[in-house]
Amino acid sequence: MTSPSPDALKAAARQIRTDVLGMCYRAQSSHIGSSLSCVDIFTTLYIGRVLKFDAKNADWPMRDYFILSKGHASAVLYATLARAGFFPAAELETYYQNGSKLPGHPSKGCMPGIEVSTGSLGHGLGLGCGMASALKMDKKTNRVFVVLSDGELDEGSVWEAVLFAGARKMGNVIAIIDYNKLQSFGRVEEVLPLEPLEAKFRAFGWETARLDGNDIDSLLRLFSSDFMKSEKPKAIIADTVKGQGVSFMMNRLEWHYKSLSKEQYDKATKELMEDGM
Repeated sequence: MTSPSPDALKAAARQIRTDVLGMCYRAQSSHIGSSLSCVDIFTTLYIGRVLKFDAKNADWPMRDYFILSKGHASAVLYATLARAGFFPAAELETYYQNGSKLPGHPSKGCMPGIEVSTGSLGHGLGLGCGMASALKMDKKTNRVFVVLSDGELDEGSVWEAVLFAGARKMGNVIAIIDYNKLQSFGRVEEVLPLEPLEAKFRAFGWETARLDGNDIDSLLRLFSSDFMKSEKPKAIIADTVKGQGVSFMMNRLEWHYKSLSKEQYDKATKELMEDGM
């Protein structure tokens, strides 16, 4: 299948951001900022066809596996899966409501394309490394992509997985850090500084790259480069902005938990529409 053009991907990202706003507004849920920061990453992976998948056959044996370790950003995962064709976009209207198939944190089996249940931070990379290890033992070429939050890197279990993957030279693991610099109660550098983050991953035997995670062109270049051919596990440090795409949410801590009023929802939606004109 031919990948969409960069302009088409940017239009898809605007659509997914609009979906996320609507989902969170209807449900009066939180974690909007955490979802908006990684929309461009999800758009590139799924709509840009970096991942190998069959939306009509979610269990296709040759697929790449995807894990959203930062499960609180479930809205962006559901919106992307819907726009990639895994299930009808109309289902998004039920997000985080009683009886919905789209719970606040992804749960395996709730919808096609959800590989594992996540939300308890620090578990996703370990799960991914276990899956990747099994794939290697079976001599399969499937890859495992894991999106983590920066605050999640405070968890020791993440670094156990980083150590394991580096020692086993697990080139089929790709970890993407959504580095928006804000976690639940403050700025990352104030709560528990992560830098020098690339050097830490390299010391554990990982191939590393750092880029603007809200720039689809940069993401496309990286995913089509020799970086992806390394036999080492790969860590992509994606510098992003919390609340990306909505002026009054960008780089604002309160949008980790805050829900939208009607006025804020209308303003945010208008901004996204005007950006696409």
